[in-house]
Amino acid sequence: MEVGILSMRYAKAMIEYAQEKGLEDRIYQEFMTLAYCFRAQPGLRETLENPVVTTKEKLALVCTAADGNGKSTREFVRFITLVLRNRREGYLQFISLMYMDLYRKLKHIGTGRLITAVPVDKETEDRIRSAATHILHAQVELETVVDPSIDGGFIFDINDYRLDASVATQLKRVKQQFIDKNRRIV
Repeated sequence: MEVGILSMRYAKAMIEYAQEKGLEDRIYQEFMTLAYCFRAQPGLRETLENPVVTTKEKLALVCTAADGNGKSTREFVRFITLVLRNRREGYLQFISLMYMDLYRKLKHIGTGRLITAVPVDKETEDRIRSAATHILHAQVELETVVDPSIDGGFIFDINDYRLDASVATQLKRVKQQFIDKNRRIV
């Protein structure tokens, strides 16, 4: 079965179940932490797909990744148990990303990413978040990233749009214009 279809089915079932129980916010936090752990620790996915590791150990590993030392919700544990019983642990990263996407659509939450060359102060970050909230008419989750390779300026991604006002991009454009102009001369 295709990864997207399978992930969507599990995530959709989980969000409907979470809504029935009124725990969609708490489970969203667990899936968000789990998705971060998959991104930060590539060995997590390899360990889950390892047939030598028992189902009980995999369950403990996923619950620890989702909540750290905290206690996972009963519904989250039941869902992970179902996924492990059906041998779908290889899809767990995609299921968590799909759940997050469905939750954001349900709650009208946009996602934004601000990339700058130097760290941004809290006041500027709040102004950007409020401006994006006003434009989108939705709540915005803003992630800030410091990337010195852009040399200055910023790159702002929001949902599917990108505003690139970085110095590195401007320099590339100027360089490309010179190259294009020299080709026409020769």
